[in-house]
Amino acid sequence: MTGHPYRTILTERTETGVAIVTLNRPEVLNAFNEAMRADFARLWTEVREDPSVKAVVLRAAGDKAFSTGLDVTERTGNSDSPWLDKDAPWDEKEDPGHQLSPKRNGVWKPVVAAVQGMCAGGAFYWITECDIVVCSPEATFFDPHVTYGMVAALEPIALSYRMHFSETLRMALLGLYERMTAETAKSAGLVTEIVPRDELHDHALKLAEAIASQPAAAVQGTVKAMWQSLDRTRAQALDTALMYTQVGNPLGAEGLDRKSAKPAKWWTR
Repeated sequence: MTGHPYRTILTERTETGVAIVTLNRPEVLNAFNEAMRADFARLWTEVREDPSVKAVVLRAAGDKAFSTGLDVTERTGNSDSPWLDKDAPWDEKEDPGHQLSPKRNGVWKPVVAAVQGMCAGGAFYWITECDIVVCSPEATFFDPHVTYGMVAALEPIALSYRMHFSETLRMALLGLYERMTAETAKSAGLVTEIVPRDELHDHALKLAEAIASQPAAAVQGTVKAMWQSLDRTRAQALDTALMYTQVGNPLGAEGLDRKSAKPAKWWTR
């Protein structure tokens, strides 16, 4: 988050160890393009390698959308597109959202997402890999792929690890015919909290700062253990979890005064 500025995102740092990342293409509903993919590839590397960053807030500029996914206006008619090759539709190609996803880029620092407006399609590359997702009351969630004649697979499969399978399949199959409300997204497990729009960004930052105030080794070990458990059986996950506690607990406790290790304030929800 230093050096040459990003082209499609804004970044800032707080004194509390939180990196605030803002999708900044509101004129196209924060849809991602090649430039944004490159920005995030660089961003996640910098977040991962900077020990002063303890947590991340991911948010978006504008009021209409968090993101509507891939910017198809930049792909239409482009014969060099790696995703629209009609002559070889089943050849292996790079997942267009790989650079966007924090966990697929090895980032085990917690990411808190603040969602307003529309969250659709490729936006789930971010949302499904954030650790906490909060949204405003007017937020809506949908996947338009099948309506446009495209298989809905990458985003729904990622979503199925995040919310009820039946809700995921309903979203994938109905395409543009239905939008999931904030209340449904909460009951389905996609978001944890609905926050008034004018409080959304501040609340996401408050959550990230609370996380960042705790021992980094303990926090990041928790994140990594939980996410990697999704790729293992229950027994394998518990065996691996024991290793994380044996390594991470001593590191997290280094220099920690347990008597003073209490939150400055707490809240209920």
